[in-house]
Amino acid sequence: MKKIFYIASISLALIFAINMSAQTTKTGTTATQVLKFNVGPRAIGMGGAFTAISDDITALYWNPGGTANIVSNEAFFNHTALYADIRHDFAAYATNLSGVGTVGAFVSVLSMDEMAVRTIENPEGTGEFFDYNTLVIGLNYSRFLTENFTIGFNVKYISENLWHMNATGLAVDIGTLYKIPVLNELRIAASISNFGTKMQLSGRDATVIFPSGSGGSNLINSNIELDKFDLPLLFRFGLSADVIKEGTSRLTAAVDAVHPNDHTEYINTGVEYAWNEIIHVRAGYNSLFEKDSEKGLTLGFGLYYRIVDLIKVKLDYAYQDYGRLKDVHYFSVGINF
Repeated sequence: MKKIFYIASISLALIFAINMSAQTTKTGTTATQVLKFNVGPRAIGMGGAFTAISDDITALYWNPGGTANIVSNEAFFNHTALYADIRHDFAAYATNLSGVGTVGAFVSVLSMDEMAVRTIENPEGTGEFFDYNTLVIGLNYSRFLTENFTIGFNVKYISENLWHMNATGLAVDIGTLYKIPVLNELRIAASISNFGTKMQLSGRDATVIFPSGSGGSNLINSNIELDKFDLPLLFRFGLSADVIKEGTSRLTAAVDAVHPNDHTEYINTGVEYAWNEIIHVRAGYNSLFEKDSEKGLTLGFGLYYRIVDLIKVKLDYAYQDYGRLKDVHYFSVGINF
């Protein structure tokens, strides 16, 4: 088992290092941007430094290997009203199967208000309206390979829709998490997200009509083949530790290094203070050192309350500064049972 751990860790580190050496800015060159939208007020409140924490159901997004830490059943619901009338919804469920591992499923939906169709001839609108939405459906499996080492995988189906056009694709995520019994448990993690097929829009809106024949009396329908675009591949490497863990108090600090395939590298960092694992206060900084970033300070808090012995309700909130864009407020409800 130790050999498996070493091989997996070294492989992930090498992939991350190779890609870090080729830093370029390719903003706007990848499809399905919902795959980059952070999930969960707890992680967002910590500045997105969550790869090496990933001990709840939101690990489905940050590090699929982290769901192995779920010991029973967990459900999660997240609705966010973003900037520019964009909405993001995320729902997930995971359960631990004794002796098998943890299995989970999630749905992510990005949607927006309808907009008027405008042309050169009708700059005020043709009377038609178009919209855009993306659907991501995923399945997760994770387990402990050793007492301190977990590994997990996601398989995702992606459907992107723009008016009468559609693109579909498949992607996989892989993540690992290793716990070292020093400093109140030091955690080291790495993950690769959105490794998959290219996305290519096709449909009615790519059909054009060309006149042909004498005097253009014949009309020929032709389909325009649009470009194919990569998915937003993300490489994450994270460290976290419980700096303080005494009595009813816990203070956890974390840092993530992130390399996207469509922008410059950046650092996420954050802290979480918990009292009796009921009241949680968080702060962090998102996308430090990212070129032309509009992100920055994050804050958050959580209230976890056990209704009965087997049911715990988790309410979380986070605030994120988006610079010239409006501030975003995140809310979620989670249930452990």
